[in-house]
Amino acid sequence: MRRILTSMALSVALLISAGFLTAGGKKRGPMTGTWECTAHGSPQGDIPFTLYLEQDKEVVTGSVSSPIGSTELTSASFKSKTLEIRIDTPQGNYVIMGKLKKGALTGTWSRDDAEKGTWEGKKAVAQNP
Repeated sequence: MRRILTSMALSVALLISAGFLTAGGKKRGPMTGTWECTAHGSPQGDIPFTLYLEQDKEVVTGSVSSPIGSTELTSASFKSKTLEIRIDTPQGNYVIMGKLKKGALTGTWSRDDAEKGTWEGKKAVAQNP
């Protein structure tokens, strides 16, 4: 009887552990989070913007917010420590490339190959409630 109870308890513990792994088993990539960024080189000068990103393997999704507005990313990926974002807007199509190094992103941006510049960003520190 004791052996049966021990087996049942062990089985229940394994099922609970498997449930936690399945529920939280999606590994968050290094791009997942809020990134506070600054674009340099635009006619308006430096422009702060925020990236809200979720990463699942090489696929990145999310949105961008800046003083001129907010929009969803058209497409994005993260491969070989390089982030590539495409954003199609009525004002133009943007390509943002960035390299992850020591927890920071740096790279270039362009709009319809007419404007271009550089940018950098750091992941925002999560606030504890």
